[in-house]
Amino acid sequence: MQPAKPAASPLLWVPTGYFTMALGYVMLTSVTAIMFKNLGMDNGRAAQYSSLLILAYTIKPLFAPFVEMYRTKKFFVLCAQILIGLGFAGVGLSLGLPGYMGFLMVVFFALSFIGATQDIASDGVYVTSLDSRAQSLYCGIQSLSWNIGPIVAAGGMVYLSGYLHTSVFGHDPKLFGPDWIDAWRIIFFLVGGLTLLMALWHLRFMPQGARAADMPSSVRDAGRILLDAFVTLFQKRDIWRMIAFAFLFRLSIGFLEKIGPFFMVDPASKGGLGLSNEMLGLIYGTYGLAAVLLGSLLGGWYVAKRGLKSTLFVLCCAVNIPNVTFLLMSIYLPSSLLAITLGVVIEKFFFGFGAVGFMIYLMQQLAPGKYTTTHYAFGTGLMALSGMVTGVISGHLQEMLGYVSYFVFVMVATIPSFLATWFAPFHIDDGSTPAPDAQAKAVPA
Repeated sequence: MQPAKPAASPLLWVPTGYFTMALGYVMLTSVTAIMFKNLGMDNGRAAQYSSLLILAYTIKPLFAPFVEMYRTKKFFVLCAQILIGLGFAGVGLSLGLPGYMGFLMVVFFALSFIGATQDIASDGVYVTSLDSRAQSLYCGIQSLSWNIGPIVAAGGMVYLSGYLHTSVFGHDPKLFGPDWIDAWRIIFFLVGGLTLLMALWHLRFMPQGARAADMPSSVRDAGRILLDAFVTLFQKRDIWRMIAFAFLFRLSIGFLEKIGPFFMVDPASKGGLGLSNEMLGLIYGTYGLAAVLLGSLLGGWYVAKRGLKSTLFVLCCAVNIPNVTFLLMSIYLPSSLLAITLGVVIEKFFFGFGAVGFMIYLMQQLAPGKYTTTHYAFGTGLMALSGMVTGVISGHLQEMLGYVSYFVFVMVATIPSFLATWFAPFHIDDGSTPAPDAQAKAVPA
C-alpha cells in the first residue's frame, strides 16, 4: 500500500472521510428501519432491529485502544470502507433469497462494528495528522461534511427508493411487501459502490495518521488503560448526575427517532400520514436535516454568547417541547404537504438548536481530566445507549398505544430530561464560550 502524499490538503480527505463515516452510520441505523418497513415488517420489529445496530457505536470506546495498537490509522479506515462497500453490495445481492432477513441482520450487525472501527480510525487520522490550529480551522468543515451524510442517506437514498419503486418498477407505493426488494437492491448497490470509491480516493489522499505517544503496546496495556479510565471516571464529583444527564437528555428523541418516519409513511387507516418514500426523503431527510444544521449553528452561537450554565435548561426545552408537533399531526392528520413540512422543520430546528448543549456539556464538565478523549467517548456512548434502548422498545410501544397515545407518551418522556438537566452539576467554569480553557486544562502533561 502506497502512502498518501504528506502535502495533500486536508480539504482532499477531511470532507470525504467524515461524509463516508456518516453515510454508513445512517444507512445502518436509520435507513434500514425504512427498508424493513417497506418490506412489510411491523413497526415493533423494524424499530427494534435497526436500533440494535447502534450497539457497536455505543461500545466503541471499549475497543478503540486496540485499534491504535496495530498498523496505521489509515490502514483501518481503508479496510473498513472496503468491507462496508462490499457488505452493502452483498446485501443488495442477497435481497429476495430464501430466508434473506436473517442473513441481512448478521451482515448489518458485522458492518456496524466495522463502521464503528472506521469512526475510531478516521477520528484518529484527523487528530494526529492536524495540529491544534488546523483542527480548529477544519472543525466546521468536518461537522458540515458529516451532516451531508444523513442528507444523502436519509434524504436522497430514501427518495430514490420510492422513485425506483414507483416510476421505474411500476409498483404501488402504498403497498408494503416484497415488491420493494428491487428498489432497495439498487440503493445498496449504489451506497456500496460509493463507499468503495471513497476508499480508493482515501488510498490516494488520506495521510497515515501518527500513533499517539501514550497508546498501548500490548493487549494487557490496553486493558489496564481502559480499567484506569473507568476508575477515574467514577471518581469524578457528582458523576452519577452527569451520567443521568448523558443518558436522559435526549430520551424523548430516542422514542421519536424511529417512529417519526413510520408515522409519515403509514396510511391513514393506521393513524399515519400516508406519505410516499419520495416525500419522506424530501421532507424528513432533506428539509428536516437542513433545519437541524441551521439550528445547530444558531444554538452554538447562543451558547457562545450566553455561556452554557445559564442556557442549558433552555436548550433542554428546545430539544423536548417541539416534539408536540408530532402529537398535533397525529391528532389532526394534515393532508397539506406544507403543514407537514412545517411540523417536521420546527421539531428538527429546535432539536439542532438544543442538542449542541449536550455535546458542550460533555466537553466542559464530563470529559476534563486524565482521559479527556476517553471520558468524552463514554458520554457520547451513553447517549447512543439511550437511543438504542428507546429505539428497541419504541415500535412495540407504538403498536400497543397507537400513534396519538404514543406521542402523548413521548411528551411524558420529556420529564426525565428536564429533571436531569435541572440537576446537572457544573464544577468547571464555563465562561462565556464553549470551554476552550477547560479543554486546555484537560490535556495531560
